[in-house]
Amino acid sequence: MALSPTERPADPSVMSEDKEWAFPKDLQPRQGDLAFDLESALNAVVNVRTEIPEDAFTASILGTERSGNGVVIREDGLVLTIGYLITEAETLWLTTNDGRVVVGHPFAYDFGTGFGLVQPLGRLDLPVMPRGSASRLSVGDDVVIIGQGGREHSLKSRLVDKREFAGYWEYLLEEALFVSPPHPQWGGAALVDAEGQLAGIGSLLLDETVEGQRVQGNMFVPIDLLEPILSDLLQYGRLSRPPRPWLGMYATEAEGQLIVAGLAKGGPAEQVGVRVGDLVLEVAGERVSTLPHFLRRVWSLGSAGVDVPLGLARDGSLLRLRLRSGDRSDYLKKPRLH
Repeated sequence: MALSPTERPADPSVMSEDKEWAFPKDLQPRQGDLAFDLESALNAVVNVRTEIPEDAFTASILGTERSGNGVVIREDGLVLTIGYLITEAETLWLTTNDGRVVVGHPFAYDFGTGFGLVQPLGRLDLPVMPRGSASRLSVGDDVVIIGQGGREHSLKSRLVDKREFAGYWEYLLEEALFVSPPHPQWGGAALVDAEGQLAGIGSLLLDETVEGQRVQGNMFVPIDLLEPILSDLLQYGRLSRPPRPWLGMYATEAEGQLIVAGLAKGGPAEQVGVRVGDLVLEVAGERVSTLPHFLRRVWSLGSAGVDVPLGLARDGSLLRLRLRSGDRSDYLKKPRLH
């Protein structure tokens, strides 16, 4: 199975709160086919809706109105979601399946995993979805993807792959979960195993190639990545260890080469003169040709603020640049308490 260049985070136009649509009944999960309490699992998923200032760093990429899902993971109503939904959020609302709306506070986001945490500022009084382990899932296993809105917004699916995933936004998972058919409201959706336990959080819609056929699927972040960082996120809103170096350079693989496909406005790479279309050849004297190798090499140099020497090819000439990496969070608006 190969990943195509098409990688899409949640589109607010797709992630609407429209309750008129529904999956065909034969694609919806049925209690009689399951060994867990389906109604409890359905009610543990809420809609996460945010508004972001127009001058926010991520506004031009992710939009100023975002909507997706979140999963209640603690008795106090703590909601786990995918971080891009809540990044730089000025206002945030949580909506339950019975139509109640509660204001929330986006108080934690981990760039490494992509997880975000939301604390409701009122009572949700919802079931808690137990956390399982993606390690117990095998390729071919049946799963359920639950989006807010009850059974009509939930989908029977199947795990089609477990593998490394690298994202052009300087993101790398050692082992991500890939399922098909995909859920159209994937952002923050719950991936539930046969025991009714949370196995992953929805992140992307991907185009996959399976046995020569193009199919769509969702990528989920394994829930196993949460436990080692949860204490830090609850205490500090981010990891306590020094952040990784961030370049603001969106590289992608094409025909065996690593190409700069985009630049973060005002980011470290743009500031030193990196251009869209440059070929990335070296990082600190080491040849790189894949996105995972590139990212690991950059991160091996130290924490945010470290100098990163790059070897680039432009118009047939070799260009060597040294850029001072940054801390991604320094470019983002910080959440405010309501």
